[in-house]
Amino acid sequence: MVRIIFEVTVKQVLSGLPLIDTLEISDDALAEIALILEMRCNFSISIYKDKCMKRRIAIRMRSCRCLDPAAYCNLLRQNTQELELLKKTLTIHVSQFFRNPSMFEKLQTTIFPFLFQKAEADRTPLKICSLGCAGGEEAHSLGIILREHFAKELLRTPVEIRAFDIDADILQAAIQAEYNEDRLKDLPDSLRARYFSPSGSRLKLSPDIRELVTFHQRNIMDADTFEPCQLALCRNTLIYFTRPDQEKILRGISHILPTGGILVLGKSETLVGEVRRLFSTVCPVERIYRKL
Repeated sequence: MVRIIFEVTVKQVLSGLPLIDTLEISDDALAEIALILEMRCNFSISIYKDKCMKRRIAIRMRSCRCLDPAAYCNLLRQNTQELELLKKTLTIHVSQFFRNPSMFEKLQTTIFPFLFQKAEADRTPLKICSLGCAGGEEAHSLGIILREHFAKELLRTPVEIRAFDIDADILQAAIQAEYNEDRLKDLPDSLRARYFSPSGSRLKLSPDIRELVTFHQRNIMDADTFEPCQLALCRNTLIYFTRPDQEKILRGISHILPTGGILVLGKSETLVGEVRRLFSTVCPVERIYRKL
């Protein structure tokens, strides 16, 4: 059964920083931040739910270790980079099934055969992480590939796909696995017919794909505390973070990958800083790397 697991890491407790949900942002503070965004970026948040906006603002505040809304407003007035990062964070993340199809083709033809062969030789489960999973489109796309092309391997090797995001509302939507048509625009008609059924005005993903994935509310900044895996996908997520935080996240991911483990980034992302020494490049076009 697909389930959501709410976890609090030891690191979060020991750091002394409040958890995201405990950071209180008043309506007045939200209005002040909205005014700054509108005046300096011509970006309005009025069309979004206040609850969602407050949660996403809290993510940036904690990332900056700035826990006072008034101080954070001052930071936004003075720091153009943080203003832009907040804008990106507030933008509702929209993904789709088989986003960048060539990357999924590379996984199917090259990466999964390698990982299954190694897992069978080691007699271990194949564990996969989707970090910053949003509505679950990426994780469920992986499930479709496995059902379609690796049915025999699934009988011999247990597979776990663990999907992580910090937003509880998005995770609840991912568990429901009901999608608008535009999320399936890159999905072949044959796969749509096989794995989706109408649910009102939306399309519901079949249980045999959903059962492969579990969803977990976790902070990607604490990636080094996640369960080890052989394949980690962190696509189109690093762009929301500063370069130092990108390096911290990537270093955390490196800690949960074994030697030979695979990391996949987004098309506009790359390894940064000293982390580059920890990986070799498997496919530069698709941003696929192997842990050294």
